[in-house]
Amino acid sequence: MSFCVKELLKKYGDKVVVDHLNFEMKNPGVYALLGTNGAGKSTSLRIMLGMLASDSGEVLWNNKPFDAVKMNVGYLAEERGLYPKYSLLDQLLYFAKLKGVSKKDAMKRIQYWSARLKVEEYVFPPTKKGKKAVKANRADQLSKGNQQKIQLMAALLSEPQFLILDEPLSGLDPVNTDLFKEIIREEIAKEKYLIMSSHQMPTIEEFCSDITILNRGKTVLSGNLNEIKKSYGRVNLFVKSDIEIASYISSFGLKIAAKTPEVYHLKVSGEQQAMQFLKKLVEDQVPVVRFELREPSLHEIFIEKVGTTNEG
Repeated sequence: MSFCVKELLKKYGDKVVVDHLNFEMKNPGVYALLGTNGAGKSTSLRIMLGMLASDSGEVLWNNKPFDAVKMNVGYLAEERGLYPKYSLLDQLLYFAKLKGVSKKDAMKRIQYWSARLKVEEYVFPPTKKGKKAVKANRADQLSKGNQQKIQLMAALLSEPQFLILDEPLSGLDPVNTDLFKEIIREEIAKEKYLIMSSHQMPTIEEFCSDITILNRGKTVLSGNLNEIKKSYGRVNLFVKSDIEIASYISSFGLKIAAKTPEVYHLKVSGEQQAMQFLKKLVEDQVPVVRFELREPSLHEIFIEKVGTTNEG
């Protein structure tokens, strides 16, 4: 099984919004599409889903054209995709029917996910409150976070083998963020294929093994995240001491990337310079509480590759 995007191109007039995008998933797992607003992420996802036509290029599943309907793909859109004035239960049943799920199975799955996502009171409100009838809840009555839960439920009702998640943690508080992450981990454990787009770099680092970074439609970096980090080397040094070490930092010509009351974040040329710095501190009996050398974070790599924020 493999999913492949080849030379995907999309223009609006003279503006190129997706410029010959290429990537491949040879095994189940999570692939990340990253970029600032207007970089072409959502457009690329919509082309993969068949919601937009590309100007050229192809999307393949096992070397055959990828059909999101036949493939049973679950899609969580960044924008809210619920009908604001219709009841939540009716919408969920409708979305399940579109995916060929029987009403009986759909009801079982809706009940399960409503409990799991803690939205039972909205999907299955009591029919009466005292002697007064209670109307079914509509999407426009929910908070942003609860709308996101309903949309995730809709994406999972057909038990898809392929998931596309566009900003899945948007609008969630820490408790519900952890709940969504738990569900995503379960889907990964089922050996499904997932494509994720997110502005939350720690989330990408947590789930994704391979990435593509887009800037104004162009691919500026693509590949295995661990290999990309290794190629930069260990250049981030975090040092904490019980005494002030500014004079030592200055004497070694180290760049201070950031400083908090607790820790110095320094930039070094590599492990050799870091070890020489540590040796000097030890020789002078400077009490070192923390000394951590690591590769750059995805956030730092992203900023380096993309720089200023795009508009649009």
